[in-house]
Amino acid sequence: MNKSYNAFKMAQQQFDSIAEHLSLDQGTRSLLRVPMREYHVNIPVKMDDGTVEVFNGFRCQHNDALGPGKGGIRFHPLETIDTVRALSMWMTWKCSVVDIPLGGSKGGVVCDPHHLSTGEQERICRGYMRQIAGALGPVRDVPAPDVMTSAQHMLWMMDEYETITGGKYPGVITGKPVGLGGSLGRTEATGFGVVFTLREALKELNISPSETTASIQGFGNVAQYAIQLFIQLGGTVTCVSCWDQNEAKSFAFSKKDGINLDELRSITDHFGGIDKEKAQDLGYEVLPGEAWIEQSVDILIPAALENQITAENVSKISRSVKIIAEAANGPTTPEADQVLKERGIFVIPDFLANAGGVTCSYFEQVQNNMNYYWEKDEVISKLDIKMTSAFMAVSGLARKNNLFMRDAAYIISVNRVAEACKLRGWT
Repeated sequence: MNKSYNAFKMAQQQFDSIAEHLSLDQGTRSLLRVPMREYHVNIPVKMDDGTVEVFNGFRCQHNDALGPGKGGIRFHPLETIDTVRALSMWMTWKCSVVDIPLGGSKGGVVCDPHHLSTGEQERICRGYMRQIAGALGPVRDVPAPDVMTSAQHMLWMMDEYETITGGKYPGVITGKPVGLGGSLGRTEATGFGVVFTLREALKELNISPSETTASIQGFGNVAQYAIQLFIQLGGTVTCVSCWDQNEAKSFAFSKKDGINLDELRSITDHFGGIDKEKAQDLGYEVLPGEAWIEQSVDILIPAALENQITAENVSKISRSVKIIAEAANGPTTPEADQVLKERGIFVIPDFLANAGGVTCSYFEQVQNNMNYYWEKDEVISKLDIKMTSAFMAVSGLARKNNLFMRDAAYIISVNRVAEACKLRGWT
């Protein structure tokens, strides 16, 4: 996460452009440019050595005109309030573009789980929930896992919320373990959703998946399941990259005839870090982390953090690249976007491509409310229908009005939220 880069300014810049296109009135613009509510909390935690450390936490609720807030809680040592503000805004557009009745929220705690024991992480989760519980709830704002948080973190938070409120509220948080209110298919949902939209883009471009190669930035949960489904469709992944915690930098792992997913998973830690030495022993070429963007492939999938395709490196994208599917949030800056437009690269924008996670979280909420849980095939089938439908709506508008896919997605999502605000009498 680059401290000199401000994700919130970028999110506002993207919104301002669409607000101008839609001729939104000034009141609506002012309302949607910033979160409706935000919380800054200090979390005192007793560490394993007996000392007390205070962690900073945030929760932003950007807009809830379409329904309760929805958005992950991430643990990251470089987390900032502006990043959380941006992510909450992007969540609003994400829920809107896939047409689910939820608004946009996001949370974060400034910490590094790599250097925290299991007990310390649990105490951070419970401390965060004690500070923020009054702002959350199944019909108010529903968190989920995000960067460096997991189903276990969510369960600790849910348990603390239920302790505070004195009831059973499985719908207060999603991404929980299966058997304790979690949904089957949630683990695969974001990565699979990316590839469902990619599959439709390939159809539109009249390209067979079996004829394509891809390079992917990241090797966490989203990237791994995107790779899995892409390979099942017949595609070949020739390069992945990941963060090396020991060396505090990223590396790319390349195999020209295609990576072996199970092989790489077997030498990967639970943060998505690949063992460099073991990868070399398995015949992978180890390259600098930024090499993922330079590969001569058909498809690029950024599946890491924000601000990865920039004015500085966009020129390194190979002329062979036809599609960029944004699995990460905010991976492409507006300056780089302009270059991609000029080059005619088909971009599946982040808040459409990676909306599978929040869509399945919505499914989890529905199942919690019914206290009836679907089989995995049913979850994945419903996810495919929802993602395909959203892609077709965005793509149809883009083709009809000769728009860049990102602009078309923004027009649909912002218009839905603005209309909901107007009908509620807010603007």
